[in-house]
Amino acid sequence: MDQSNVTLDRMRTFVRVAERGSLSAVAREMAIGQSSVTRHIRELEEALGVALLSRTTRRVALTVEGERYYANAVQILRLVEQAGDEARDTGRASAGTVRVSCTAALGVRHISRLIFAFQDRHPDIAVDLGLTDERIDLVRDGVDLAIRLGPLTDSSLKRRALGSSRRVLVGAPACLERHGRPATPADLARFDGVRMSNIAGSDRLTLEGPDGALHAVSLGGRLRVDHGLAAREAYLAGRGIGPAHVWLVDDLLADGRLEVLLPDHAPPAVPLNLLIVPERAGIARVRLLVEFLAETVATIPGIERPSWG
Repeated sequence: MDQSNVTLDRMRTFVRVAERGSLSAVAREMAIGQSSVTRHIRELEEALGVALLSRTTRRVALTVEGERYYANAVQILRLVEQAGDEARDTGRASAGTVRVSCTAALGVRHISRLIFAFQDRHPDIAVDLGLTDERIDLVRDGVDLAIRLGPLTDSSLKRRALGSSRRVLVGAPACLERHGRPATPADLARFDGVRMSNIAGSDRLTLEGPDGALHAVSLGGRLRVDHGLAAREAYLAGRGIGPAHVWLVDDLLADGRLEVLLPDHAPPAVPLNLLIVPERAGIARVRLLVEFLAETVATIPGIERPSWG
């Protein structure tokens, strides 16, 4: 084996191809030509004397040898990055980029300003903030951490509980004047609802009463949207009523453009968590952002810290 050809650049390219399963996707990610990605992999395989990937016209997969090498390569690259962190001046944050994913509406309304404040505190750290409501694969997409609302299924990732997001039932004054203000959950049947097409069961509204009892109400209506910011605009335009996270509509409630319906009944709160790729959790700049978000997320309207926090 020619050790001189086993370079960190080639190793990084191989790791990303293994994670994404696509040469072209990695070429776009690294802003290099696909031929360069192919050359990196070929030269690494020649240096090692084994095939790391099997290629078809549709996909790229790891060989048995590739699976073993990938596991070791990930650990080596993590140690190299941590060694660089520790070699830098410990009085300042490690330079580099943290890649963050966040649900779009929360990111636009609030997380972006927290990121700005973080960068003001740590000017050497770049942040790549991706906003999407899709449950992306953090490892495959090269993301360090994700801010997630709702139940979690990513058992292989580290979790940091940030708290819960309180919700309220809202409607525009014009909508309420047309149909009258409801006094009980049963009165909601006369209202059109704004439903979320990307949330299962959004045609069924659950409200928790002051005694803890749950009330299920059917939510009809002619409008369905797949984005929280679109729901916000629909409520504002009087197209119907519906549940909303407090952070989504706090400004509209404050100036009276929306009202809370049945204030003693509310949709159950939704858990808010940070998911962190375990191999990235030990990197200084990732740790700094995790701790900053855990510290500041309670400044977002309607976010309540965990009871143990």
